[in-house]
Amino acid sequence: MGMAVAASGFLSPPFALAEGLVFGLTVVHPLPEQAKKLSRMLLQASVVALGFGMNLAELIRAGSSGILYTAAGIALAMLLGLLLGRLLRVSSLSSYLIAAGTSICGGSAIAAVGPIVRATDEDMSVSLGTVFTLNSVALFLFPFIGHVLGLTQAQFGLWSALAIHDTSSVVGATAKYGPTALAVGTAVKLARALWIVPLSIASSIFLSRCGANRTVQGLGKMNEVYGRWPWFIGLFCLAALANTCFPQLSTTFKAFSHLGRIGLVVTLFLIGSGISRATVRQVGLRPFVQGIVLWAVVAVSALLLIRSGAIHV
Repeated sequence: MGMAVAASGFLSPPFALAEGLVFGLTVVHPLPEQAKKLSRMLLQASVVALGFGMNLAELIRAGSSGILYTAAGIALAMLLGLLLGRLLRVSSLSSYLIAAGTSICGGSAIAAVGPIVRATDEDMSVSLGTVFTLNSVALFLFPFIGHVLGLTQAQFGLWSALAIHDTSSVVGATAKYGPTALAVGTAVKLARALWIVPLSIASSIFLSRCGANRTVQGLGKMNEVYGRWPWFIGLFCLAALANTCFPQLSTTFKAFSHLGRIGLVVTLFLIGSGISRATVRQVGLRPFVQGIVLWAVVAVSALLLIRSGAIHV
């Protein structure tokens, strides 16, 4: 029943995750192992399908002017996120996913990187829950701050793209601010999403050399994590390339992209359903503290740089 509701298209990703969490926290999961396997396969297939909704030419054009500060910003955010995670004694995988989601594009980055690093359902749920919670806050907080500070529409669009996690929330916040903000925010955010590819490949290479992962207190030792070559990311790129090269098939590609979004929503339900009360007690609030602090630093730093003129569209 829960999967059917998630697949109906009426639930947003945060609500699907919340639905799964309610299920997992209130009843004993009848098929936990099967749900885990299905969520992993469906997550990768959904990421590939989402590629049919992207146009590589437009994204590269939109992000080419800011490629240097984008790369620097992502690297610094990743480094700061990992340092915060270590300071707060957060699971290394949860910390990595939260840093990736904050640095690039929220749930999409987590969905892409998670299977590569073999993140557990607990790691995925904690990181996605953190990102979606902050997305909801940003949707209402950012337009208010923008008006108070008198940001132009271009400034607000750029700030939203750099500081709000998910593309959907960037669209929602900038649409409230104005058409120019919407255009700038969407273009910059979609271009930023391309950095999922090098991050995924780097994650695979790095983990294949490092080998073992850290232990989450109270959850017991996880299986050793080895990097895997992210073949589904390559398929994601091919899907985006097909959408770029064959515009006459746009109707078909939009249907695939829509299926990818639905698949991601169902995956979030499955991930949430695998979380029990014992898991929540054992994981604690530290990952959320990491996500909030990292997000605040990224948002404030981006705002100061934009207002000073150091970065611009």
